[in-house]
Amino acid sequence: MSSTSAQHSSSGELTKGHKKVIFASSLGTVFEWYDFYLYGSLAAIIAKQFFSGVNPTTGMIFALLAFAAGFFVRPFGAAFFGSLGDRIGRKYTFLVTILIMGISTFLVGVLPNYASIGMAAPVILIVLRLAQGLAMGGEYGGAATYVAEHAPDGKRGLYTAFIQTTATLGLFLSLLVILACRLSLGTEAFEAWGWRIPFLASIILLGISVWIRLQLSESPLFQQMKAEGKGSKTPFRDSLKGGNLKLMLLVLFGATAGQAVVWYAGQFYALFYLQSILKVDSTVAYLLIAAALFLATPFFLFFGWLSDRIGRKKIIMAGCLLAAVTYFPIFKGITHFANPGVEEASRNSPAVVVADKNTCSFQFDPIPGTRKFTSSCDQATAALARAGVPYSVESAAPGTLAQVRVGEASVASFEAAGLSGDDVKAKTAAFGGELKTALGAAGYTEKAPTDRINVPMTIFLLWILVIYVTMVYGPIAAYLVELFPTQIRYTSMSLPYHIGNGWFGGFLPAISFALVAATGNLYYGLWYPIGIAVMTLIIGTLFLRETKDVDITK
Repeated sequence: MSSTSAQHSSSGELTKGHKKVIFASSLGTVFEWYDFYLYGSLAAIIAKQFFSGVNPTTGMIFALLAFAAGFFVRPFGAAFFGSLGDRIGRKYTFLVTILIMGISTFLVGVLPNYASIGMAAPVILIVLRLAQGLAMGGEYGGAATYVAEHAPDGKRGLYTAFIQTTATLGLFLSLLVILACRLSLGTEAFEAWGWRIPFLASIILLGISVWIRLQLSESPLFQQMKAEGKGSKTPFRDSLKGGNLKLMLLVLFGATAGQAVVWYAGQFYALFYLQSILKVDSTVAYLLIAAALFLATPFFLFFGWLSDRIGRKKIIMAGCLLAAVTYFPIFKGITHFANPGVEEASRNSPAVVVADKNTCSFQFDPIPGTRKFTSSCDQATAALARAGVPYSVESAAPGTLAQVRVGEASVASFEAAGLSGDDVKAKTAAFGGELKTALGAAGYTEKAPTDRINVPMTIFLLWILVIYVTMVYGPIAAYLVELFPTQIRYTSMSLPYHIGNGWFGGFLPAISFALVAATGNLYYGLWYPIGIAVMTLIIGTLFLRETKDVDITK
């Protein structure tokens, strides 16, 4: 072992050099997560700006799928940049990734919307999201590996936990910037043009991040490996060989998939649930989530520290178990405390769609624009989903025009097949107006009354969700780093991490919202994260080993 590496391994103290490595790696990663999550935080506005050519429900699903597109390509970024990092070094690779991320984010801020350039707007937006996803695929593995390879033995969980805080801090920073812009400009101006400011501001963060990372030296373990001629010339191919491929698959299904859905359910889906399903005012929703994030963030460090003492795996599995067991009561509690009106109205005047069930579709379009939802049942269920109103579906005779029954009132839906775009808009507006009147008379409100929100209890429940996030995420970087050898570590840990987070986690908001829209049950979307968390709990408990105290110099 080199003298530098030996020094790091023998000392348990947080030296000046350690602090510089952690600060520089973490701060740059915070900015990169800020860039990546701006889109998710502004999904509702982006749906109106770039997907206004379709109905609002489809537009929201398209916007969430465009958000997911950035996650879809993350494994490809992990493969490319991971291989690069294992061949030429950790430092230079995550310099490249942050440049790609920062420039792509800035360009979103200057991109004309659908009203200005038509279909070119969403196409370019998705291309920029893909670029962000590729960059993020290379960022996390590089930062986590870099910090872990500087960490002393017995402190790896704590040191890498600083990297684990960056995703939440990036989301927190994006919410604060959005909130500041919204409050200073007003809701109307912000939704018209002010939403671009947080994207444009990323160019400043990019300059700071690049400057900071240029001050870093290469990882001592990587330098030692190169000096000894032990590096891999084909790290991607070597990662897919025999036992290492099996280990990566076990890590994917037994660790990162469950970690991903707990992360996105506890932060992004919780925000989406407040805004788009419970209809809590956006500013209030941001403040509630920001408060929960602020209160829970120190627990990333706590669980990282704890994993150095009792092990990584058992903490991650416990987080998955708690999430699977308690998601339904927690989200029902959030509904009760954040919008008690919808709970009362649905109990006293339940909404029922009376329709030919054979015409009711599951409104999830994995390839946007390839499916049409034109039946009268689809129009009714989509309108209720947009309004955040829970409903059930009763069977009617084949060919019957769907009706929405709300208490004593009944509103007829319409068939959109064969109508022109203008006619569909006119029919949608007329149907929506009648339905709005009926819902209002039954006690359903367009927005959750702010004065009825139980703020302390809502924040408490959101805080619990984020605590689960800190349990599964705080120890995961150290866990992954310790599983794989130095010469293929960047690639091997990045691939299962980004497949888990990019595919299982990234599609969670779109899949869960489609499940809610299809069933009318506000909580039905939770079955997706619960199912994945249970899968990870079983596979991880039975087939993955603990890694605490292993030698990562090999």
